[in-house]
Amino acid sequence: MHRYYFVLLNLRNHLQKPTQMKNHFNITRDYLLELNFNIVKENRADGIMVVEKEDFGIKNLILGVSPPILIMEQFIFSVHNQSEKIFRNLLQKNRDIIHGAFVLDETANRVIFRDTLQIENMDLNEFEASLNSLSLLMSEYSDQIIEFSKY
Repeated sequence: MHRYYFVLLNLRNHLQKPTQMKNHFNITRDYLLELNFNIVKENRADGIMVVEKEDFGIKNLILGVSPPILIMEQFIFSVHNQSEKIFRNLLQKNRDIIHGAFVLDETANRVIFRDTLQIENMDLNEFEASLNSLSLLMSEYSDQIIEFSKY
């Protein structure tokens, strides 16, 4: 199981009001299906889904339904040698990303794409825009990501 699953689970337990979760989980799930995402795993009780849409470059995207927010995290690559060049380049690329950002995990050894949305008023267009942002990032920046993963 992804380590981030447990981080998201802890955050969900801290933020979530149990009566709100079921509805938001279903709405998020319905949006994913409408956008033709494959739901690989889901744990309704924990508010976690793992999804993919490989033709969009998205694989094992973790979504955590944690009212008042929806958390999206996609592992991008492992950092084998922490380099100022890599980190500077990632921060500069963050400026170009429409929704979401590159972040490091707590060990600074894994680069993740992360986005959060206010779930209460989230609509399909907003949700799709975040997913499209990740897809665009993966297609435009893939060569650089591959190079960074070799460091």
